[in-house]
Order: sequence, then C-alpha cells, then structure tokens
Amino acid sequence: MSALYPPIEPHDHGWLSVGDGHRVYWETCGNPEGKPALVVHGGPGSGCGPRSRRFFDPDAYRIVLFDQRNSGRSTPHAAEPEVDLAANTTEHLLADMEALREALGVERWLLFGGSWGSVLSLVYALRHPERVSELVLMGLATGRRAETDLLTRGLGSYFPDAWRAFRDAVPPEDRDGDLPTVYARLLHDPDPEVRARAARAWCDWEEAIDVGHAGGPSRYDDPAFQLAFARIVTHYWSAGSWLPEGEVLRRAPELADIPGAVVQGSLDPGNLLGTPWELAHRWGPNCALTVVDEAGHGAADAGMVERLVAATDGFATGAARTR
Repeated sequence: MSALYPPIEPHDHGWLSVGDGHRVYWETCGNPEGKPALVVHGGPGSGCGPRSRRFFDPDAYRIVLFDQRNSGRSTPHAAEPEVDLAANTTEHLLADMEALREALGVERWLLFGGSWGSVLSLVYALRHPERVSELVLMGLATGRRAETDLLTRGLGSYFPDAWRAFRDAVPPEDRDGDLPTVYARLLHDPDPEVRARAARAWCDWEEAIDVGHAGGPSRYDDPAFQLAFARIVTHYWSAGSWLPEGEVLRRAPELADIPGAVVQGSLDPGNLLGTPWELAHRWGPNCALTVVDEAGHGAADAGMVERLVAATDGFATGAARTR
C-alpha cells in the first residue's frame, strides 16, 4: 500500500473537559478494537484534519485525532482575541493527551506527529514511555531555540523578499529583536487592525517557507485561522515552547526501546540544522530515518505518503517498512 487509504468518517467524537475552562475536541475512526494510534497535529495551533485519518489501515487501527487547546474545534478558540492563552503550554497539552488516553481506555498507543506534532510526540514519549508503542514522525522538530530562530530569521537569506516583508511588518525598533515575541505582542494589541496585519504577515511568511506547498487554496486564506494560528505559534515560540533547551536531543537515548520511523523531506528547511540525523543517531537502532528526495516539510508529496503509510502498515503487523 503506497497511497492514502480511502476517506473515512469518525464513529465517535466528543469534547473532553480538561480544566481551566478548556474543552478538547477528539474523534475516533477505523476499527474500535484495532491498534490505538494518536494523531498529534502541528503548528502549534493547526488543528487536526480528515486527511490525517487516511495514513492508517482502518481495519487495523483505532485512529484517534484531537485538536490541541484553543485550536480546531476545541474551545475556547484563539481566534477570539479576548481568549487568554496562559493555560496553553506544553505541559498542559501533555496532560490533555494523558487525560484523553484514560478517557478512551487506551493502554498504549502509536503516536503519529509532524512538525510541532513531532516535538509534542517526542516529549510525551520521554514523559510516558510505557504508554507509547511506536512513533511515526515527519517534518521533524525537537523544540530547540535554534530551530525556531532558523525559521524566523535564519531562512531570511534563502527567502530574502518574503523575509524582508515579514521583518518590516513589525515596528522598526523591534526588527532586530526576537520576532516571535514581537509578533505575540502585536497579535494581542487592542486594535483589531494591528492584530489582523500581524496575523497576515506571520502567515505569509509561513507560507513562503513551505517549499512543499503545491499552490491553490490555503488554510492561511481564512482570517480566523490566521489569527488563531499566529497567536498560538508565537505564544509557544516566544516561550521556547516551555521546554528545557535541547531536552529532546539530550534525552533521546531514553527512547531506545521504542520503535520509530522518521520520514523527512530532503527540502525541509529544518534539515539545515541536521536535527533528523542527530535524533536518529542518539535514538539508536530502533529509529529508522528515511529521507525522501525533492519533498518538503509537509506530507503532501507522494513519496512522503508512501513511506508514512508503509510505516503505519508495518507497525500494524509488527514489522515497519520505511525504506
């Protein structure tokens, strides 16, 4: 099987109250008695989508998706400017994943995450190794400051016109500072026009560096998504994602007993830091790293799809096939 599985609909869904006034949306698809798998979306703040259901054999897997705090169908939503994001941190999201696991009666599950979802999946596996059967990751990130610095400043020489517009959308006195922190301030400005301009500028830059985007309609075309996504991303990146610097790579040897598949596009800008190779080396023989030629950061490329589906198929039968 190399293509996505056919579209499916959830057989159950709901909202889980997780405290602090938050309700986290979740859904389950596929075989209710199948191997549990949790889709951990990126962003932070992207929300889960129906395409993610299709990376799994619905006869073999019990597929669980959820929208992280303040995103997707979870409430309250970050597109509402008065919503406080103080109770949305990495530790909150990890606790939400554990609460969801317990609510659904799952003992152990495979984690399937991309980009920010790979960060959250890796940290969850480090915190709760007994709850993780396997990891399937793409668009790899580990939450280091060097990674967010690359995305907000280091890539300026690769995309000079887009980066100049991104930088110049903030006040002149802030352009040499930490851009996620500056944008986070603008995105909480009482003036809705200031918030809207900042959200649009942030999302324009996100789209400019997405070398795997095939064109056409974009999620960034929706002003509500723009504001929510930009608010959540800058909230996390300005705080270093609330992670000790370098924690994931430093502790990666602790993942040695967890089988993993990392599928990485050769054109993913994050490769400039060597993160996938360093993680795989520290993780050890149980981590299979596959680099897909001419693919970018996401999972839209046919080669990425083929290898990700091969990984979930392999883990469903106990023999991952990623190469």
